[in-house]
Amino acid sequence: MNTNSLTASLLSQLQGPGVQQVSQQLGLDQNQATQAVSAALPLLMGALGSNASQPQGAQSLLNALQKDHLGGGGGGGFDLGGILGAVLGGGGGGTATNGAGILGHVFGGQTDQAAQVLGNKTGLDSGRAGQLLAILAPIVMSFLAQRFAQQGNANDLGQALGAEAPPAAAGGIGSLLNAFDQDGDGQFGVGDVFKMLNR
Repeated sequence: MNTNSLTASLLSQLQGPGVQQVSQQLGLDQNQATQAVSAALPLLMGALGSNASQPQGAQSLLNALQKDHLGGGGGGGFDLGGILGAVLGGGGGGTATNGAGILGHVFGGQTDQAAQVLGNKTGLDSGRAGQLLAILAPIVMSFLAQRFAQQGNANDLGQALGAEAPPAAAGGIGSLLNAFDQDGDGQFGVGDVFKMLNR
């Protein structure tokens, strides 16, 4: 993955205050939160990339982004503070901030497995790993909406997410994660994420 990837771009925006808010919400220290977010984002982006590669997948995703995640900002850019505040505050963001609902679409019934795998990789219990995914899912969707929904081009969205998806998009969440393996140890871990970001 290169440093211009969607994952790297969003991760750089989350550094600092964003990660700090997540760490407070989950009761983690800053380092733990940074590592957990760094592992969770590629999992979410990879799963979205896998979905977007299916027939009509990119168009369906684009429709959802346009309908639920553009917000009323009228092209004001990606409002990380606003979306994070709405997600953590449990505010009335409706579908746009319903992390659990978004995860259901992204992982297609494998949300618990995804949380478990993320927990195994980061040392979080699966409850907190699931919470983290539910916090990040609306942020990822809002980020993608600001990047792609206004132009309304499903091909651009599909190609960009395709670059985030593992080469073999088949198989379960485990194979999804292992396809991100950068250091050849047969597993995806935080070390792999930093290798991807620093390449």
